[in-house]
Amino acid sequence: MKKEMTCIVCPMGCQLQLDIDDATLKLSVSGNNCPRGIKYAHEELTNPKRTLTTTVLLERAELTRLPVVTDGPIPKGKLMEAMQVLNRLRVKAPVHVNDILVKNICQSGVNVIASRTVTRISNK
Repeated sequence: MKKEMTCIVCPMGCQLQLDIDDATLKLSVSGNNCPRGIKYAHEELTNPKRTLTTTVLLERAELTRLPVVTDGPIPKGKLMEAMQVLNRLRVKAPVHVNDILVKNICQSGVNVIASRTVTRISNK
């Protein structure tokens, strides 16, 4: 089986050509300008991961939403489950950048952290 993909490890954006032997499941990669392209292609085919960025509800602050991000990539198959968890999350100000809001989200080994500092306002 042949497949093409764009490597996103660095800004070069190499066009990778993948040749997968269906019998042995051996992967052959060409088009990469560095060894990182081979690693990226293998990981993308066997266990694709993504960094999740979104917002969660924020209380006691002028803002109503707090931007958050995972501190590492999580398996692509767990993205929707993680979003369901984060859609129910309510955070109370004050919050500091890099505060851990959810540890080990969906048993992925990755934390969800605040990506902005927000102070508390007294009348909310």
